[in-house]
Amino acid sequence: MKNIIAIIIIIFSFSSSFGQYTLSGTIKDADTEAPLAGINIHIPAINLKTVSDLEGRFKFENIKTPDIEVVFYSQGYQTIYKKIHFDTPYKTIQILMKEAVFEIDQVIVSTGFNKLQKDNVMKVSHKSMTNLEQKGMQNIMEGIAQVPGVSNLSTGTAITKPVIRGLSGNRVLVYNQGVRLENYQFGAEHGMGIDPSGISGVEVIKGPASLLYGSDALGGVIYLIPEKFAPNNQIVYNINGKYFSNTKGIHTSVGVKSSKNNWQFITRGSWKQNADYLIPSGESVLNTANNDTDLKLGIGYHKTGYKTALRYNFNHTLNGLASGIGIEKTNYDITGKYQDLTTHNISWKNDIRLNKSHFKTNLGYSNVRRALINNDRPFIDMTLNTFNADIKWYAPKKQNWEWITGTQLMLQSNSNTGEHFLLPDAQIFSVGVFANVNRTFNKSILQGGIRYDFRNTHTETIDATRIGFDKNTGSLSGALGYKQDLNEKMTLRINLASGFRAPNLAELTSNGEHEGRIEIGNPDLKNEQNIQADFNWEYNSTHIEFFVNGFYNHINKYIYLQPLSYQIDSLPVYSYQQDNAYLYGGEAGLHFHPHPWDWLHVKSSFEMVVGKKQTGEYLPLIPADQWKNEIRLTNKLPHKIWQKYYWFAEFNHTFKARNNPNEAVYPAYTLINTGVGINMQYHKTKTILNLSIHNLFNQTYVSNLSVLREEGIPNQGRNIIIGINMTF
Repeated sequence: MKNIIAIIIIIFSFSSSFGQYTLSGTIKDADTEAPLAGINIHIPAINLKTVSDLEGRFKFENIKTPDIEVVFYSQGYQTIYKKIHFDTPYKTIQILMKEAVFEIDQVIVSTGFNKLQKDNVMKVSHKSMTNLEQKGMQNIMEGIAQVPGVSNLSTGTAITKPVIRGLSGNRVLVYNQGVRLENYQFGAEHGMGIDPSGISGVEVIKGPASLLYGSDALGGVIYLIPEKFAPNNQIVYNINGKYFSNTKGIHTSVGVKSSKNNWQFITRGSWKQNADYLIPSGESVLNTANNDTDLKLGIGYHKTGYKTALRYNFNHTLNGLASGIGIEKTNYDITGKYQDLTTHNISWKNDIRLNKSHFKTNLGYSNVRRALINNDRPFIDMTLNTFNADIKWYAPKKQNWEWITGTQLMLQSNSNTGEHFLLPDAQIFSVGVFANVNRTFNKSILQGGIRYDFRNTHTETIDATRIGFDKNTGSLSGALGYKQDLNEKMTLRINLASGFRAPNLAELTSNGEHEGRIEIGNPDLKNEQNIQADFNWEYNSTHIEFFVNGFYNHINKYIYLQPLSYQIDSLPVYSYQQDNAYLYGGEAGLHFHPHPWDWLHVKSSFEMVVGKKQTGEYLPLIPADQWKNEIRLTNKLPHKIWQKYYWFAEFNHTFKARNNPNEAVYPAYTLINTGVGINMQYHKTKTILNLSIHNLFNQTYVSNLSVLREEGIPNQGRNIIIGINMTF
């Protein structure tokens, strides 16, 4: 009997270990054979990811299938796809990576199926934070505006909101740490409460994304990717800083991350301050000083079949509200009227793998205090608490079919403690369910899905003019997309998608002063519902890349502010109304890399959007047409320490906007930016130095997307940015 039990134990042990494979290796530069750190390694079929350490090494354990495809990718290098067959339990490989001419083929994380861009039905724009930092961005939304079709609505230098193809505010959903941002984002007079430190990249979906994200993704999604944990059994330190001449601004950040066996830890603290910004005349825009304190913490754990990550982000931002133009000065003080925004954000992400399927859950909680301080008194003081749950089940892949089903839940409450109730105390409950399917053919992919959402909004009574109410809304949305590889160099994508947006509290309940006017809400507003058709054609060869994007977006029940014919207390009065609207336009771009001048890159793109009400009247706050051009020189250096350099010059022309009748008309303008940078490595310390100059010739201009344009205040003058980034 004992022998039988022993045999059973041996057989069980053998069967348990059978099929467990380990892949390890090193990654080197193909030209110099130097080890490459920070290279992303991904096994898409089983969604395993890691990055190479400082010696270029990587390792995957507990792989259960003998045949896999591994993807190696990183900014500045050509993506490598390598098929691996295990004929023994352990396999070691060496990867040699060559420099990339064009953008790398990133794994897209914002569209559900986690595919490489070449296999993605929807065209998604990806930018690494390293790429954005090279241009000397002053805030993260300014950097994202480098993506064709994306602009930003600004109030001074610190307060910016994304605009995607003419839609902004609650029509663009922002995801941070894997959960949706909820911080009264409908308002233009306070910032996003997001510091770029601790963010590794951004993905932009241009078009309705309600199928995956629900309400507020009617116009698109900005998906911020958090900084990765350290490679296994490594400790990585990072220090970076920037100086901005125009605002005498200082931005510093310190981060430490470590990984030991199955545990991972990360912490990063950041601080910045800016004085009042200068216009080209040399005068200051008074009380536009701002400061920001940011803390990010994270802990991760992984083992076979399970990964989890818990992250926390604290952000405190003070933004002065402009009070006119004065003499030149350096003043970091924030006085008079200013915004105080404090954000606590917690996210908990889990990936649970079963036999052939897996679950992904993402739970989020945020606590946001928004206060408008006037002469040291909180005129408005509101707190928004939001709980989000996002649960997805990835069904077993059958041949060329992939399925995702999921549900999303949001519980939200708003409360007031200030003198003035801008919004009432309120509770919001939202729930949505969806299904999404992906079918792969030989040279084409078909993807589609459907979703239903329900929302209840309950508000408390403030006074006789603002009676509380209960409002229930529901919405059905869906998407259908098709991708076709026309040949090895040309790709065609066609997408048809619907989205929706439930009216926000400001639109439903406002009744008082806001941003220098009286706003009157409308509790009878209906959901905005749109349908958009997208077209994307791309040509990619060794030395030239060309793309054309076109779209048509029809929105039913578009909500807008309409000025009325009277004033209250000398302030203009606006009311929220609805009308059908439509937007159309697109982007086209060229990237030329002539041979044999491998160090030269020439980029040019044109973007336009036209937005009109059904009556033919232009919609407000629609970006002007833009023509953007860039010349970039980049090359390696034959030196062990001084490794790589770059220089760029941008020539960006903004045409005169197609204005709404209630907006002032401003002339076209051209801005020239330039910059240089160099990468160094001494032993295990990597250093990046860069210098950028924005608005090189100190051009006086007024953007039609500047909130301060109504006061006749120009945008920022010349700004010299000096940056250093050290990793060791």
